[in-house]
Amino acid sequence: MSIGAAEIKGIARLARIAIDDGDIARYAGQLSRILSYVEAMNAVDTTGVEPLAHAIDAVATTRPDAVTETVDRAALQAGAPQVQEGYYLVPRVIE
Repeated sequence: MSIGAAEIKGIARLARIAIDDGDIARYAGQLSRILSYVEAMNAVDTTGVEPLAHAIDAVATTRPDAVTETVDRAALQAGAPQVQEGYYLVPRVIE
């Protein structure tokens, strides 16, 4: 498939991008090659091929949602300058 200057200008207008006139030929060539590649992929016979969600048929491993560690809050807060009812006390920052 070949893309011309008019199509490139139309695509640029729809995308709201500015393209220099000197670059239009280069973009047309690049876009034409991309579309040719897509046409070649569409020509491949995929009869009997099941669609895949992923290329590798892997199953995500899961673990049970269980508590495996406990935190000794008193031991962790032992070095804090001020603690009240399990919370760290800090100086007021905003007046």
